Amino acid sequence: MNPNQLKLKLRNGQPAYGTFVKFDDPAAVEVLALSGLDFFVLDNEHVAMNRERLTNMIRAAEAFQITPLIRVKENQTVEILQNLDLGFAGIQAPNIDTIDQARNLVASVKYAPLGKRGFSPSVRACRYGTMDINAYIETSNDQTMVIAHCETKECVSNLDEILTVPGLDVIFLGPMDLSQSLGVTGQTNSPLVKDAMDQVMAKTLAANLTIGTVAPNAQAAKALTARGVKYILISSDQGMILQWAKAVLKELKG
Repeated sequence: MNPNQLKLKLRNGQPAYGTFVKFDDPAAVEVLALSGLDFFVLDNEHVAMNRERLTNMIRAAEAFQITPLIRVKENQTVEILQNLDLGFAGIQAPNIDTIDQARNLVASVKYAPLGKRGFSPSVRACRYGTMDINAYIETSNDQTMVIAHCETKECVSNLDEILTVPGLDVIFLGPMDLSQSLGVTGQTNSPLVKDAMDQVMAKTLAANLTIGTVAPNAQAAKALTARGVKYILISSDQGMILQWAKAVLKELKG
């Protein structure tokens, strides 16, 4: 495995900026890497992609030196296993609402003795069996990231317990789903949503874990960084194209 530069940056207390990737063209990853972003999260929850396309996205990330993470469809052991075996540097899992779900997430990502991830040395992540097995297991357990979504009122209520689970790297706030769970769908500026997010941020930072969330633009990202948020996803590849095109057309048309 390549060293996880994103994890190193976060361990050193530095903010890291990435974006969601929804296109399944490796060129999108290459362009984002050349822009200087630290990482991307391939959104396999909302966009269906086959394994061949996923592998090519990782190859592009490795060639252009940007950390590849994936948001899986669900917190399911085999789903997590198959994506990690391809070579993703971390798992971002939706709907982690209880301590048992958090434990299952970590266990699915880590090899024994830290977890229960199925082991096969012939997979791509282990260089098709050419790596020393013990070195691979140790490196994978240390370098692979675990990002848990907190996006429901149930998670907010159970957060104190969730934060006690060893192996979590990032608690990721999903404002849109959180707004839906709180009965104000899409109203991310609602006092209900803001209060819940404030609670999650404060508790996560107090537990010495990284807090992450989304930002629509650089101004919002700067404001989040000032509050101690270190793992920030700015828009998406699709969103960036749309925002740039709309801004240019608005300027052209006056």
